[in-house]
Amino acid sequence: MKILVVLDPLASLKIYKDTSYAMMREADLRGHLLFTCGAEHLRIKDGVVEAQAAQLHFTDTQSGHDWYAQGDSAITALKDFDAVIMRKDPPFDQQYFYATQLFTLAEAQGAKIFNRGQALRDFNEKLAILKFPQFTAPTLVSQQESDIREFLAEHGDIILKPLDGMGGTGIFRLTTTDPNVGSIIETLTANGTVSIMAQRYIAAIKEGDKRILLIDGKPVDWCLARIPKAGETRGNLAAGGSGVARPLTARDREIAEALGPQLAAQGLLLVGLDVIGENLTEVNVTSPTCFAEITAQSGINVAALFIDALEKHAKQ
Repeated sequence: MKILVVLDPLASLKIYKDTSYAMMREADLRGHLLFTCGAEHLRIKDGVVEAQAAQLHFTDTQSGHDWYAQGDSAITALKDFDAVIMRKDPPFDQQYFYATQLFTLAEAQGAKIFNRGQALRDFNEKLAILKFPQFTAPTLVSQQESDIREFLAEHGDIILKPLDGMGGTGIFRLTTTDPNVGSIIETLTANGTVSIMAQRYIAAIKEGDKRILLIDGKPVDWCLARIPKAGETRGNLAAGGSGVARPLTARDREIAEALGPQLAAQGLLLVGLDVIGENLTEVNVTSPTCFAEITAQSGINVAALFIDALEKHAKQ
């Protein structure tokens, strides 16, 4: 196949743990031709959605920035690739939104894009949990300080998070005795002009924030529990958490198997569910990670499962 991967600059990838790298490496080992570009290299000309993309070649170097070489870039219509994989990291800002619009137009022209543009727009990674209230802890979405203070008073210990971040950025834990309640709410809501999410604090975070991967609607049998470092609330690896792979619990599997078919039907080939204790906390669709960590600790070749699914859907 001829595969285009839309992602952040290749030089920024930490290949020892990067999921996009693991995907591309597996595809390359199978003989597929890989091309890459940034979201900024997408365009429409004469009604056709195109990308200025360069072919990716792997070198024998497995560290630093010498692991790849690129050919000359060329303009190619997205419909002329067998598959297009969107791996641009959040935030889901206006430019990201525009990219999803281009993807939807390209799909109408025959392009096969994973995850689909419409699905990326429909599933905000924080708000998407509200589609599945049976699996969530008490949650509030508001930009009003009075609402958030009332929620805090009701639950006593809460988490506040922005709706467009990743890696644990901008996440705060608040209790009723915190002297900075007002300033934290003002900062996160930009003085009442931006909606944020509040969730009841889940003490099970101490046992890990579990990333459960869904590929083509089916859960990978092991998840990655991201355990907060000492003195930290967030389990995100980017925030210093440590990753421990574990088999799915009965509750993990219940959540994954309930959501999986619904998400796959919406055009989401790869999803990362975040589960703390018994509760679903996020539905990650933009650039789900943790392939490398789960593979290294469980022996499951997650990238191979993903490329198997990609090959299947590219042929349909």
